[in-house]
Amino acid sequence: METTRHFTATVYAVHDGALALHHHDRLDKWVAPGGHVDRDELPREAARREVREEIGLDVDLLEPETNVDAESGKELPPAEHVMLFDVNVHPDGEVGHQHIDFVYFGEVEGREIAPEGHDEATAEAWEWFTSAELRASDEIETEVVELGVEAIEKVAEY
Repeated sequence: METTRHFTATVYAVHDGALALHHHDRLDKWVAPGGHVDRDELPREAARREVREEIGLDVDLLEPETNVDAESGKELPPAEHVMLFDVNVHPDGEVGHQHIDFVYFGEVEGREIAPEGHDEATAEAWEWFTSAELRASDEIETEVVELGVEAIEKVAEY
């Protein structure tokens, strides 16, 4: 079986020590803003677009240092993490679809959520979580807690 892979971008968006997440009904889990990287779009562009569409806020993405000089190009600021997620696993264990997810950390200017996309979760579906609330939750997946706490700490240092 051939595995189809798509590139995605996720942003752990922080404001004043808290992280924005919403419970995704179809996936039945808490997620940060994110989605597919469109054709001819760079991952950081997709990250900013997804935050704007899903929560209606502009995000200032952290920019890790880069140091490679290229005569015919440039080094792109890297994501904080790059994750591989199995999206469609068949009963026989074969993986039909995966997401290669560029994970970014960023700061938004406020907490008033007003989705701009046409099929996004409503503002009421979003919640803000502090590091302590993330750690205390038994409903949030381990990697979301780990990445969320890391994002809150790095944004505070930025």
